[in-house]
Amino acid sequence: MKFHALVLILLFACMYLSLAQGSYGNCCLGYAKEIRRKANIIRYTKQESDGDCNIKAILFTMKRRAKPVCANPNDEWVKQEIGRLDKKQQ
Repeated sequence: MKFHALVLILLFACMYLSLAQGSYGNCCLGYAKEIRRKANIIRYTKQESDGDCNIKAILFTMKRRAKPVCANPNDEWVKQEIGRLDKKQQ
């Protein structure tokens, strides 16, 4: 009986550890080099490298595209698009 209880406790401990690990489903893991149709960019959000995500990124939301496009915040074209979008919102 004690053996079964120990196995059950170990099973629950393994399940807890697997659930405690971060999910990278909503994180950028790499960068797009360029976006061809920059006019289709609607807005952007910033991803910080704290918490679950490992890299800093800008996530561009596009027209007619469900998944955002990840871009390097240090690239010049990304800075230009952020400036354009910020001006558009004002």
